[in-house]
Amino acid sequence: MNEIQLEPIKKLTKDIKTAAKILSKQEARYLVDSYYAIQDYRIAVEGQIRSIDMPVFYDEQGKKRKPIEEEVSQYKAEPHEVLDWMSGNVGMLENQIKNALNAYTDGDKVGIWLKSITGIGPVIAAGLLAHIDIEKCPTAGHIWSFAGLNPESKWNKGEKRPWNAKLKVLCWKAGQSFVKVSNNENDVYGKLYKSRKEYEQANNEAGNYASQAEMKLKNTKIGKDTEAYKWYSIGKLPPAHIQQRAERYAVKIFLSHLHAYWYKKHFGIEPPKPYAIAILGHAHMI
Repeated sequence: MNEIQLEPIKKLTKDIKTAAKILSKQEARYLVDSYYAIQDYRIAVEGQIRSIDMPVFYDEQGKKRKPIEEEVSQYKAEPHEVLDWMSGNVGMLENQIKNALNAYTDGDKVGIWLKSITGIGPVIAAGLLAHIDIEKCPTAGHIWSFAGLNPESKWNKGEKRPWNAKLKVLCWKAGQSFVKVSNNENDVYGKLYKSRKEYEQANNEAGNYASQAEMKLKNTKIGKDTEAYKWYSIGKLPPAHIQQRAERYAVKIFLSHLHAYWYKKHFGIEPPKPYAIAILGHAHMI
């Protein structure tokens, strides 16, 4: 078979890296969106390659099953240069956008601080810089609300969404990242996640969330044949719900620290004390 010759995507040049440092927030948001869209596309292409590489196996009842190790080792895949080229070039473009966003965040002290956090890379850092306006966020609570992390915020039918959907997704990705790095010795927020999860699980087992489980069943349509319904019906939150609570907790503490650092860098003064300390009289702050 003749080798297929295809032009690779051009690499990020020094001039483009320099230009990346002065991206507008709108441009940075577009690049962050593009990065995740391209990443999803690359994953889809790689999935397509794997489906070509491996035939479908069926059990005795005619249902699809996973191949065993011997079947995998015996099968030799046919070459598919075009799909390999596509996957490689999409992956290259993905990395080039990441490099551009790395340059963008290098030009901002808050961006550098963000990237110093274990679990936060240039893409999430750039997204946070591009979506949050510190001048409109006198407290960390304003960032929480804007990111859809305020449990009291409701989106009623016919009303404008009260939070930034893309920022909410970024915060979810940050939470997922903290989970992944929770065993890293340099990690902070992943360990907060683990500690909070133990706390949530203990409260759940003690039945402290029974009223919340009851309200969930009352206000949300949940199929009676689902795993979630089994937990809510006995007055407990399902494991996925506990997981989300623990992740959100870690993300909210992270955003509080981001706000404190960013506020001081921008305004040159200490940020206002958190509501729990200034108004409610709580004594401890993480």
